[in-house]
Amino acid sequence: MLKVLISTTVRWPSATRLAGAFAESGCTPDALFPDDHPLAASRYPAGRHLYRPLRPLHSLRRAIEKSGPDLVVACDDRAVAHLLGLHAKAQDQADRSIRELIQRSLGTPRHYAQMSSRSGFIAAAREAGIAAPQTVAVETERDFDAALAALGLPAVLKLDASWGGDGVALLRTAHEAKSAWRRLARPPSRLRSLARAARRGDAHHLLAALCPPHPSLSLQRHVAGRPATTSFACWQGEVIAANHFDVLQTSGAHGPASVVKRVDDPAMDQAARRLARRFELSGLHGLDYVRDEAGAVHLIEINPRATQTGHLAFAGGDDLVAALVSHAGNAGQTQRPATPAGDLVALFPQEWARDRASPWLGAAYHDVPWDDPRVIDACLASQPSAPKSTNAGAFGLAAILNGR
Repeated sequence: MLKVLISTTVRWPSATRLAGAFAESGCTPDALFPDDHPLAASRYPAGRHLYRPLRPLHSLRRAIEKSGPDLVVACDDRAVAHLLGLHAKAQDQADRSIRELIQRSLGTPRHYAQMSSRSGFIAAAREAGIAAPQTVAVETERDFDAALAALGLPAVLKLDASWGGDGVALLRTAHEAKSAWRRLARPPSRLRSLARAARRGDAHHLLAALCPPHPSLSLQRHVAGRPATTSFACWQGEVIAANHFDVLQTSGAHGPASVVKRVDDPAMDQAARRLARRFELSGLHGLDYVRDEAGAVHLIEINPRATQTGHLAFAGGDDLVAALVSHAGNAGQTQRPATPAGDLVALFPQEWARDRASPWLGAAYHDVPWDDPRVIDACLASQPSAPKSTNAGAFGLAAILNGR
């Protein structure tokens, strides 16, 4: 039976859904996660390993040695960076199995440096013939001014090594441009990082206070339109499954999707295949686009790790997890049932957290993990405005939704 290690450094609930999807596909999922993650409440992980932000590579190595996985699935960008860091450090003959595991899980590690650079990735995509807006690396304010003069307004300023909509600023005016540059081009002060560490209970901000990161920024030509996204599975440079979505609702102006609609789009499919081949990818990944008024898609960035729609199995689409398990050689694979009844999906808890009266919760398939009720309780309890009564949990949610 295939063993999979789910690795995450942030408290996103998507990691719990992947653990369930791999278990339903006949695998044994283990998980590496920080304190207070919903994975701690899930019934699916067979082995549980604590991620320690102040000793990340030690945590990862220890989890791999104890779990003995056949694959590692990273659920956030930092988790990918840790896998690459461990791969770079594992030079001894005794570490050969770790290097091979990481290569098997991610594909070719040497390509990830270019994928992690927003400007470098878009340059590679444009060279591959994929429609993508011009994106320029800006190291200094002089670079920024020159790029702004060349690309014009509006434009989008982006910070490398940021995710979830953070580190992105839409520049409509010269004043907004200057303000965004001042905010993103310098690391947060030590005092601010310490305050964030205390307020959010996240020791990563403590690390930022001790060793402030050097920001890497890029300026991207703005494309007017609505967001679209792809989640896809790869094996040794080939796409083995893909689902493409139009994003109908987001959590915040630049935040992740909360309501999606699966679509068939040859351009998105071709882009995924070209990029998988160009970067020799394996594992689960995602692409983000803007769909313009004419309906054409423009690629704006890659998520070189599993995304929040990666666990979904569509009757009219693909099952990414099942495809990956099959290619990884799981003889005991079981067929997962298609979960969404249609192509319209309200993601949980994202859309519930955005608007508890949202019409999408009734109009779309609401992707609640009813088979993992303690995860529902954990997700709802983590919301800032969560009521203290037990009615906020799985049973309360079911009663509210059934009453719509």
